Amino acid sequence: MQRKLALLIGIGALTVLLMLRWDHVMTLVNLMSSKQPSAEPELPPDTITPIPGSRHLMVSAFKDHRLGGAIRVSSIICRQELQPLYCVLCANTDAKAVGALNQCAFSQAKVDVHSESFGFPFVTSDVLCMSPALQQATHVSITANPYANLTFLSIHNQEVKESFRYNFTVCISSLFGEYNNALQFAQTMEMYKLIGVQRVVIYNTSCGPDIEKILKYYRKEGMLEVVPWPIDKFLTPSTGWKYDLHPGDIHYYGQLTTLNECIYRYMYQSKYLLLNDIDEIIMPYKHANLEKLMGTLQQEHPNAGVFRFENHLFPKTQFDDSGRFRLPRWRSVPGVNILEHVYREPSRKDVFKEWKLIINPRSVEQTSVHSTLKQFGLVFKVPSDVCRIIHVREPRQAQLSKDQLFVDKKLWEFEELLIPSIDRALNESGVL
Repeated sequence: MQRKLALLIGIGALTVLLMLRWDHVMTLVNLMSSKQPSAEPELPPDTITPIPGSRHLMVSAFKDHRLGGAIRVSSIICRQELQPLYCVLCANTDAKAVGALNQCAFSQAKVDVHSESFGFPFVTSDVLCMSPALQQATHVSITANPYANLTFLSIHNQEVKESFRYNFTVCISSLFGEYNNALQFAQTMEMYKLIGVQRVVIYNTSCGPDIEKILKYYRKEGMLEVVPWPIDKFLTPSTGWKYDLHPGDIHYYGQLTTLNECIYRYMYQSKYLLLNDIDEIIMPYKHANLEKLMGTLQQEHPNAGVFRFENHLFPKTQFDDSGRFRLPRWRSVPGVNILEHVYREPSRKDVFKEWKLIINPRSVEQTSVHSTLKQFGLVFKVPSDVCRIIHVREPRQAQLSKDQLFVDKKLWEFEELLIPSIDRALNESGVL
């Protein structure tokens, strides 16, 4: 008798538990249905979207075929307030099905907080969703509160591609602080064209009026994609890389998030990605262009998917004595004339080298600024005599005199094509 009673109590408890869980799912779906019973899913008006019931943010969503079709949502997570998050995956094949019970799945998400945060409380993260019954999902939402109004992200990278629109794409992490270094930016863009870059992606928080004109010019030309990045509407971004020195909610205007987002955005659009800053040029020294460089490197290191390049600093305080490229027509353009700065600081063995990267995006899962965090292939450090970064900026070794620096006139080799193309960009953009 007691055994029968215990069995009945157990069955009853299980029934109640199942009813409660079903009621939880049905409530969520009904809320979605009542909000938009016969419309396309509500999409975010911006590139950053708050996750309901939390301080976290979601950015964009991609299908990761390397992980069995998991949906990867690029996100920014407050690591001190990590809580259970849930995925709502919907198949919107007929553009009217979101909210229908047989078209949506609700499941707990896996949160993968990136190991690199530089000490800041808000960290680049991946929210991973997996529902075998919904491999055809077209939209996803992340929530900590199933009763909240949901905003859905379109799921990109639905298909694996073996051919790519671009061979080389540069990912520039962020523009902020009314950045207006127009001359150096135009020179860098034109230099990249000459060595084989077909696409540049910039995440823009704010920029100055002259940079705005040049961005418009390159967008119209088709070389540039500008991704709005209003991180300052949601968090207090740091203007530096180290929390103790540059306080804020998130590292350097969300640089780590934008770099990782760019990898997935262009995973099936570009054969290679260059991950570097706006004032840097990854320059081949033994090859005519990037295609020949990477052809050689990939042949010599077929299992490598990440190539690291050493940063070499050209102090903008040291000028070429000849004045050969001190062109009068450029004097009215704000910014640094990189052709005047041919003196390079010596490399220091005892100091951290600020490597930058060329990657096969399909070989990388997560990246930091100077190295990848998770990758599927090998990593190769490219010798600096083969290829190095030309980085014109404030000196790091200001105590060195000019005769203690190396003369490096690599950019001058492109003078015949470079100067007219810079002039054309400055004129047609309206900056000159």
